[in-house]
Amino acid sequence: MNTLPINWLTEGLIDFEYKKYLLLAYLQAAKTEFGQQRLYPVFSDLIMHYRNLKQVKEHKQLVYEQFPQRISRADFEKLELVYQKIVEDDETMQQIEEIIQYATPLFTQTLEEGKELYEFVESNLEISPVGITPMYHDEGYLFLDAFPGKETQVYLYRITVFQNTYEKYRGINTQHVQTVRRGLALTHENLKVQLLKEHKELPNPATFVVVSKVPVPLEHSLLPIAKRSLVKYVAKLSA
Repeated sequence: MNTLPINWLTEGLIDFEYKKYLLLAYLQAAKTEFGQQRLYPVFSDLIMHYRNLKQVKEHKQLVYEQFPQRISRADFEKLELVYQKIVEDDETMQQIEEIIQYATPLFTQTLEEGKELYEFVESNLEISPVGITPMYHDEGYLFLDAFPGKETQVYLYRITVFQNTYEKYRGINTQHVQTVRRGLALTHENLKVQLLKEHKELPNPATFVVVSKVPVPLEHSLLPIAKRSLVKYVAKLSA
């Protein structure tokens, strides 16, 4: 899809009409993705750009933590130097502020559309344990059933906890193991038993199944939202 560079505010020509053209093309592409029920990666990018706009508007500075992991500290520092020169130029800064005022409500509106789609998909997911759940929940198997069909995507998952001065965060990594077709002879419970026999390095893994009740793209919506739902589910179990 049509993407928006991380440093779109400061890159190239600092001109209101030019930036407006870039922005509208990007937001139209984002809306097209949402129309196809594809949330990621566009939803994450929208959030990043919106937070950046707010930071610039409120503090006239860029904050490294607001940028996605794909931008390195060195790249960010170069961007920050360019931006600092712009801040010191009153005429250019006025153009930037006009662009921010125009862009902020448009980002808000598009993000709301993404949020509605996210909540729709999330509300149509059912998550439950498979078999007996051990005390340790931060590593195990995730079974993912898309709608319609009888295929189950099997993933290994691992939840990691990291924190800064103010908050604790939970992240999740997944690794696709296999795709299986379920039936009367291969229920979720039987599938877990089969995995235990094949992968003895995990003798008693936590196993959860997430079932979608609506058809949505696997990689761009279902899997990312299922992973976040599992993190929240496990956090409640561990509380």
